[in-house]
Amino acid sequence: MRVCRIDISHFRGINTAKVLLPKHAVLIGDNNTGKTTILEALDLALGPDRLNRFPPIDEHDFHQGKYLVKASDDSAQAKEVLVSGVQQAAAAVAVEGQEAERAEAPLIEVEVSIVDLSEEQKARFGEYVEFWDTKEDKFYDDPAPEGIDPGHITEALRVTFHGWYDSEEDDFQGKTYFTRSLSESGSPVEFRKKDKQVCGFLYLRSLRTGSRALSLERGSLLDIILRLKEVRPQMWEDTIGKLAEFTVAEDPRVGISGVLESINTALKNYVPKEWGVQPHLKVSNLTREHLRKVITAFIATGEGNHAAPFYRQGTGTINMLVLAMLSQIAAGKQNVIFAMEEPETAIPPYAQKRIVHEVRSLASQAIFTSHSPYVLEEFDLSETVVLGRDAAGNLTRQPISLPENLKLKAYRQDFRTRFCEGLLSRRVLIAEGETETTAFPVVCRRLAELNPADYKSLEALGICTLNAGSDSKIANMAKLFRSLGKRTFALCDKQSAESEALINAEVELLLMHEKKRIEDLVLEGTTDEALNRFAGTLEWPPHIQQKYPDPIAESRKALADYFSWAKGNWGLADFLAQCDEAEIPQWLREACKKLMEACDPVPADGDVDSTPDDAELEAAAHEAN
Repeated sequence: MRVCRIDISHFRGINTAKVLLPKHAVLIGDNNTGKTTILEALDLALGPDRLNRFPPIDEHDFHQGKYLVKASDDSAQAKEVLVSGVQQAAAAVAVEGQEAERAEAPLIEVEVSIVDLSEEQKARFGEYVEFWDTKEDKFYDDPAPEGIDPGHITEALRVTFHGWYDSEEDDFQGKTYFTRSLSESGSPVEFRKKDKQVCGFLYLRSLRTGSRALSLERGSLLDIILRLKEVRPQMWEDTIGKLAEFTVAEDPRVGISGVLESINTALKNYVPKEWGVQPHLKVSNLTREHLRKVITAFIATGEGNHAAPFYRQGTGTINMLVLAMLSQIAAGKQNVIFAMEEPETAIPPYAQKRIVHEVRSLASQAIFTSHSPYVLEEFDLSETVVLGRDAAGNLTRQPISLPENLKLKAYRQDFRTRFCEGLLSRRVLIAEGETETTAFPVVCRRLAELNPADYKSLEALGICTLNAGSDSKIANMAKLFRSLGKRTFALCDKQSAESEALINAEVELLLMHEKKRIEDLVLEGTTDEALNRFAGTLEWPPHIQQKYPDPIAESRKALADYFSWAKGNWGLADFLAQCDEAEIPQWLREACKKLMEACDPVPADGDVDSTPDDAELEAAAHEAN
């Protein structure tokens, strides 16, 4: 069993999305792209315990916070008004004649398509089973029954979550339905908790799963394991009985019992004994529900026998403990979808790889989000789901297609050092060589420190800098990242007209200076004072010291040799890091500003949007109500 496609509308930062998923996948992209939103959407539709929360969704789950219906009005003074949310929600799942009304309602909708169904699932959901074409990645809707016979046509199930605001209850509602029942019957059929348990979806949130993993709270990993193994601990009555017999601080020497006895004596002066007597202390509320919350596992630490609560262990230990429990869940269920956020949190690289391999082997489908190169390199290109979201909230998946002259072997060899950071960023600056890759981010950072009003660092602009290795490789690297929806820029020395045209065709902005080497640009564009100051701080290599006995006196020539000798070893970057703004070559200063203007443009004077924003409209709606 696996999710082959998820369609999302009006949920959090996603206005629309239609994402195809392979058997195992890692979702990547810059922060706030929509990776976690996809996992949360899957949890709304498939998570057996998610809809037990009340309310299951809230204001911030709606795209741009819009959960109220707007009435159309041509006047400039139009205000947002409330329309019955319950009517709109009903319209979203009602008969075809109400579809027009439904379309006006702000409705969270998540449609999940599931394939590779087990025999148990086919039997249970038979009435709602459809057929999926694995070649075309779409549902088979041809009326010819014989069309389902080919091997690439397989049984599939669709379920749809709807979330809406109910104005009569003044609260939010959410339900999951069999998708076919929404269009084929006037009475939509719910996809209930028992149905979801048969599907077996487990969502493990980053830094949050381990906090109650080994407790007996409902929905904890230990509770899930006990339910899967059909273990019903017959311990409650015995535990409650033993605790009931134990009175805290009963010894008079402690002093508490004397205080309680004086309270009891005073109580008798005011009320009859039937009203209550003999106050004393117990260790619990003596109910099953309270015991579920307070019982937790202890784990021995260090060399001795001292034990501490499991959640007081190190984060890495807790995460590995969670992994061990996951293996128990998968072994007991045999057919489960694992969705896991950032398995690299507090875990060393070798353990990150172990987690990925273990979960992939245990699960019928594993879906990860990650920012770790050690996790990402464990997935093939077809399993790497690169996500991008535009300003309107439309999220898409971009397949990774290597240019013809970029071989898969080279991609894999240089993945950690050259490609990974670009895959995880929104903006990529392709630099010609190692010197440019190290020096240009340093100079932007230095300018931002010296004059934050006029400059920003590349990090603040969300730009990662990648080393192309040579000027001949810039265009192909830029082409790769541009095809993934990244904003691409390039930095290089003077190019031939043909090479410049090739690069320009693949980048949004080309930063090309007129010198043959960036070292020449810096040496000609800086001051003698800056060169002398830097020369005085260096421990000169013997061969340069021998050539220039007094390198400070000949700092310009000596540093030309030094920068060539230290190429790729941060020599030029170290020099620029100690310069003042006026000592940094003008071309570099202008290049920094051009990047800043491209990524963070300043609005034109007088360009003021007079349209009221969403918060103002929502406030007006509440006033109108």
